[in-house]
Amino acid sequence: MRVALFVACFDDALFPATGRAVTALLERLGHDVSYPPGQTCCGQMHWTTGYHREAAGLARAFTAAFEGAEAIVAPSASCAAAVRCAYPRIARAARDAALARAAEDLAVYELTEFLVDVLGVTDVGAFFPHRVTYHPSCQSARALGAGDRPLRLLRAVKGIDLVELPAADECCGFGGAFAVKNADVSVAMAADKVRHVRGTGADVLCAVDNGCLAHIGGALSRLRAGVRVVHLAEILAATGPA
Repeated sequence: MRVALFVACFDDALFPATGRAVTALLERLGHDVSYPPGQTCCGQMHWTTGYHREAAGLARAFTAAFEGAEAIVAPSASCAAAVRCAYPRIARAARDAALARAAEDLAVYELTEFLVDVLGVTDVGAFFPHRVTYHPSCQSARALGAGDRPLRLLRAVKGIDLVELPAADECCGFGGAFAVKNADVSVAMAADKVRHVRGTGADVLCAVDNGCLAHIGGALSRLRAGVRVVHLAEILAATGPA
């Protein structure tokens, strides 16, 4: 299958290893991966903070960049949800019928749902000999309904010691602009999440959104907790000790 890689601008700027991991993983599974160079921000932050005209412009650029793609795969549940769920609303707000049609034609998948639902794969041949716990981001759980897909993929990884995260469904406090506008609440929520992570004894925390991992990872780092954060794609792409 020809797969177009949608690397969120946050990941592109701060976590380039994630995009490389997705590419390596999908190519290992026998698929052709391309990176449409016209992609920029999907417009999620603009839409949710009230900059609707700017969001519409970014949505038009996105649909043009990925026009005709057989499948669009993103290592960001948040951005995949924005394209899938917000673009129809953005098009209606802009009264742009062409954008609505273009958005409807996009086949956008978060990585784990693409692997499990489209490819029918749970064992991707990964090897990751570490004690790992998984944080389900709010967008993956609530907007996309990821369910147990990430956990099914993790359970099939060779060498992994997967431990359950208490209160996993509680938000970490990142929430994009929420962390900026409500810093005190955001930090308190991160402290709760960190307490649960440390209680698992895991040496690795993973998720499908680097925004959450940056937020939780920053708190873990300041505490010198000895827990590193790793995007799920990087675990699935691993074939040896890391």
